[in-house]
Amino acid sequence: MRSLGIDYISIFGLPPVAFVELAAELGCDSISFGLNLSNTNPEGFPRYAIREDKALRCEMKAALQANGIHIALGENLPVLPDVDGMDTWRASLDVLSELGTRRINSVSLEADFARNVDQYGRLAEACGEYGIVPLIEFVPIFGIADLPGAMSVIEAVGAPDLGLIIDTMHCARTGLTGADLAAVPNERVGYIQLCDAPLASDADYMDEAMHERQAPGDGELPLAEYLVALPRDVVLSLEVPQLSRAKAGQGPRERLAHCVARARELLR
Repeated sequence: MRSLGIDYISIFGLPPVAFVELAAELGCDSISFGLNLSNTNPEGFPRYAIREDKALRCEMKAALQANGIHIALGENLPVLPDVDGMDTWRASLDVLSELGTRRINSVSLEADFARNVDQYGRLAEACGEYGIVPLIEFVPIFGIADLPGAMSVIEAVGAPDLGLIIDTMHCARTGLTGADLAAVPNERVGYIQLCDAPLASDADYMDEAMHERQAPGDGELPLAEYLVALPRDVVLSLEVPQLSRAKAGQGPRERLAHCVARARELLR
């Protein structure tokens, strides 16, 4: 049976140890984890500060080990316009490395190609010092907005470990087919974020992406076509935030148990 993970934005502020325990309870193997606490917290979970709270980091590491879960992806290392990210990246990498993180996710709000090449070259160099793999996620409304844009930066940087995150919603909304994904070199595909959604929507894109996705098979995306095209040995993780359901009283376990079950059906 293929392993599954749960991505950080799906849990809306659930504290770290509880997140790890939930992933294990649902039969998952990994999580993604962000160091910047989301302001979206409809269930009123206690606030925490993982960067500053060493005791909490120790508790999380113990929970990861006890439950057989690992952090497959660290979040919140963006490329920003007019900002050299190195200092903030290193501070984040210090914490993520301590937690045993294997990869990091980076989106770019920078539109300039040359500057993206420079910044991702520097990020790849910094990640290499920690033994962490850097991955670019293209987002239709961001500076690196599509697959060709991401691949052009990766090729220009030339770092062997710099790869891609494949987000099924972003893929569909930028018009990608399974054939497009099959053409990406397998070694560049570093992580797959799995969700469903309508093929088109009038909703604000970032609000939809961050707050209202659907479980696999509950929407219209060509998920089976995508998964056939992508390498099977890559981490597959559920990125399914469902704010409306959380506000209606469904807790993280109820929401994500449905997502895991639907993903298992898709993978049969």
